[in-house]
Amino acid sequence: MATVSAALRSRVRRPSMFSKLAKAEDLVKHFQHGDQIGWSGFTGVGYPKLTPTALADHVEREGLQGKLKFDLFVGASTGPEVEDRWAELDMIDRRAPHQVGKHIAKGINEGRIRFVDKHLSMFPQDLSYGYYTRPRPRNPRGKLDWAIVEATAITEDGHIIPGASVGATPEILHNAERIIIEVNTRIPNFEGLHDIVESRNPPYRQPYLVQHTSDRVGVPYITVDPERVFAILESDKPDNTKDNTPETEDSKMIAQHLIHFFEEEVASGRIPKTLLPLQSGIGNIANSVIGGLAAGPFEKLSVWTEVLQDTFLDFFESNKLDFATATSIRFSPGGFERFYKDWDHYKNKLLLRPQQIANSPEIIRRLGVIAMNTPLEVDMYAHANSTMAMGSRMLNGIGGSADFLRNAKISIMHTPSARPTKTDPTGISCIVPFASHVDQTEHDLDVIVTEQGLADVRGLCPRDRAPIIIQKCAHPDYRDMLMDYYERSLHECLKRGAGHEPHMLRNAFKMHESLRLNGTMKVKEWDA
Repeated sequence: MATVSAALRSRVRRPSMFSKLAKAEDLVKHFQHGDQIGWSGFTGVGYPKLTPTALADHVEREGLQGKLKFDLFVGASTGPEVEDRWAELDMIDRRAPHQVGKHIAKGINEGRIRFVDKHLSMFPQDLSYGYYTRPRPRNPRGKLDWAIVEATAITEDGHIIPGASVGATPEILHNAERIIIEVNTRIPNFEGLHDIVESRNPPYRQPYLVQHTSDRVGVPYITVDPERVFAILESDKPDNTKDNTPETEDSKMIAQHLIHFFEEEVASGRIPKTLLPLQSGIGNIANSVIGGLAAGPFEKLSVWTEVLQDTFLDFFESNKLDFATATSIRFSPGGFERFYKDWDHYKNKLLLRPQQIANSPEIIRRLGVIAMNTPLEVDMYAHANSTMAMGSRMLNGIGGSADFLRNAKISIMHTPSARPTKTDPTGISCIVPFASHVDQTEHDLDVIVTEQGLADVRGLCPRDRAPIIIQKCAHPDYRDMLMDYYERSLHECLKRGAGHEPHMLRNAFKMHESLRLNGTMKVKEWDA
């Protein structure tokens, strides 16, 4: 039996739990090929480190690659040293609903990992419905075999205080036969920073009574049946986060276009001076937008989003941001150090909620959230592709972008007009005739913005949208080519009485095909 340290004793307030104290390497023998496992974690924070590492060490040491495989379910991505290592060792059979990592993406696209891509607001409820875990001989109730979760404390009643993320942890815990809790004593006890509402299945589901971003409607812990706790471990491993993607000149220009747009919206009376709750994805454009708002003219702002990055610390310190709610705080190592140092300053300004609530369509629509996300490409009618390069190669998954874009008061997609490539000095156009895969439809998007400009397409029919998106957002090197495609499509489709959303199907993906064959999206003649 592992020794109970003073640090662990201070975090685990239910003494009977110490009888279940174990070491990760001693738990490996209890796992079987085909087990269905849920982990805590969201965007690389709050995930278990010890047990997954011990299992990976066992597979590598015993040469069990491809012979000891699991179905893995996590609210979103976790740390590369565990999940991506599992993928490299061929330990993952099925995976849902969002992932990040070179090896796991390779495994998905090579057909070794069966990836189920799902909206993040829907994954926890679908897990509770039993859509992922059907009854099997050794698990006739059709539950997860294991939940492996990280906590920062355990209460007197055996309930869990999560760390820097909540994600789908409540639903994973409630739908698991056996639970392993890794109590991380390296990081502070996050008690009081969470607002947990445990949803019921229909027809017993209740509304989430959230009217303001700061409303608390739940409890500060995740309830757990202590009888299902198989083991607890003491962890001292930090989350393996990296520095945030740096801003670029293009991302700064996009931020300027958006701030000018917000100023116009306020002047028109469509939104208040305090704007409306903001949602922002991750990446350098999101960093630039949040940084621009921190230096901008708006005050008393609020945030209702999935993930907070380092730039939100600047946003708080500018005194422009009053309150933020998310399901994860994904700071860089320096950002976490800054956060912990000023804990008393930040702890009353943010809440972490389950992803089913953070991404709830009902709440997003009620609050009138302004949603801002980055796609892979947008076409000239405002369909957006967020997941599939060239229509087939999975990147990371849909995540929560569609939860927000479908339901936001203002739905914004921001992207560079072109992305760098080794084979073309301009790069790959992010504005295309037809998106090679559609995650968000034309019916969901209101605003498209690149460093070139901003296209406000609210209230416009498709034939009015296309010229505005091309002229305002496309890179100059692609603009004439895209307009030529549109005008030729319009002429042909009107001629045969099919002109609502004109396309030349024979040429709709010619830019993509040119990239595949020639290394450039530039097309000299559409019907050459």
